[in-house]
Amino acid sequence: YFRNEGSLTSTLRTLLFFTALMITLPVGLYFASKAYIFEGTLGMSDRDSYFYAAIIAVVTVHVVLALFVYVAWNEGSRQWREGKQD
Repeated sequence: YFRNEGSLTSTLRTLLFFTALMITLPVGLYFASKAYIFEGTLGMSDRDSYFYAAIIAVVTVHVVLALFVYVAWNEGSRQWREGKQD
């Protein structure tokens, strides 16, 4: 029972971490890349900077999702191995 509770806590912690990452990272990179990279450094217009900043945000979402799947897969296989050894 206690091993299951620790597993649940670890899983919940991982889920909350990636949820926070999924919300903050794409939004932050969208506005930062739009203002500082595309408009500031490259001198693009508003219309073009919106487009390229949105691409950055979408790619970031996919990277975070891929990292979540990787971490969840490894955590699940580790828990399965630990449970099988008992």
